[in-house]
Amino acid sequence: MRPLGYFVHHQGRGHAERCAALAHALPPTRELVIFCARDDIFPALPDHARIVTIPSLFEASGVEAQGLADLDTPDTLHCAPVGWPGIREAMGTIAHWFRETDPALMICDVSAEIAQLSRICSVPHVKVLQHGDRSDPGHVAAYRGALGLLAPFHRNLAQPGWPGWMRDKIHFAGGLGIAPMPDRAVARARLGLPPEARIALVVSGGGGSGFAQAPIGVAARALSDWQWHTIGHVERDWHATEPGNLTHHGWVEDAADRIAAADLVVASTGNTTCHQIMAAGVPWIAVPEWRYFDEQHEKARALSRAGVAHAVPHLPASAHGWRAAAQAALESHDAARMRALIDPDAARHAADWLEDLIARAWEGAPAGHLALVAE
Repeated sequence: MRPLGYFVHHQGRGHAERCAALAHALPPTRELVIFCARDDIFPALPDHARIVTIPSLFEASGVEAQGLADLDTPDTLHCAPVGWPGIREAMGTIAHWFRETDPALMICDVSAEIAQLSRICSVPHVKVLQHGDRSDPGHVAAYRGALGLLAPFHRNLAQPGWPGWMRDKIHFAGGLGIAPMPDRAVARARLGLPPEARIALVVSGGGGSGFAQAPIGVAARALSDWQWHTIGHVERDWHATEPGNLTHHGWVEDAADRIAAADLVVASTGNTTCHQIMAAGVPWIAVPEWRYFDEQHEKARALSRAGVAHAVPHLPASAHGWRAAAQAALESHDAARMRALIDPDAARHAADWLEDLIARAWEGAPAGHLALVAE
């Protein structure tokens, strides 16, 4: 079987978690080669998968050509600075692997440049689809040139403006990359939380700078009969004052338990967090963070349209704002609707789709294709 390539962006952990879930669902006879700038963000991988560490495409190392820093970037590219040895090394490693192995497919999660490199090298690619205003020439080229588009979310969260040619390529995989969520009572017992307590959880994710301390303190004061907890990085504010019902836990390994144990979650709209909250069926105030192409703002709008979150543009700035947001989230809550957007077999269904794409793409190709090209 031809090998499968997979580029994984190292911002946050959602990209790596999706990759690992797919790796376990793919046939063990299908070699999977993962290209990523970090190898420490992945869950356990099966024996037929391996990681090739490449330089980051986005972080300077100090040896870049400064005289080229102001060279104009065409609209067909997003992050393609000139004079970066690390980018040449990364792209060269991938292109060399293309030449030597004649892969069945390259999955890009996510980089429009890697997707276009695959197409230029005559390798079919599947582009992971994210929310946002991605109508620019770079994204359109990556999508139009793709064999398929893998959306790690339910079709009810699709953006209304996606054209028909794009929708025809999409495989929706709601819940891809997340483990089953624990029962609320079990989660509370493990965390040592009282069964009757009203618990609000603020999830400050790792893909950006996190939420600020001051508005969370306002929230805890506004709903003083609740226990407030935060996980992840909280950006400290010198002027913030905090009541005694607020506890910061920092980075934790039991995020799933804490989400399942909550009566209300305040979280941004990163993919993994979204799906864990929906799988747990917990009332949710969705607060988009800044991301390229307004990704989280579009995701928040999609979640609101689907009726699975109460979306606000930013953390409320007053006690009455927090009370209104909490009331709206609790009154509109529909756990069954949230859980319906999660496919427990998302990884297997996505792997089957990929194998079907590969079979149809290479139907009729000679077995000695690579050797013929090499000669």
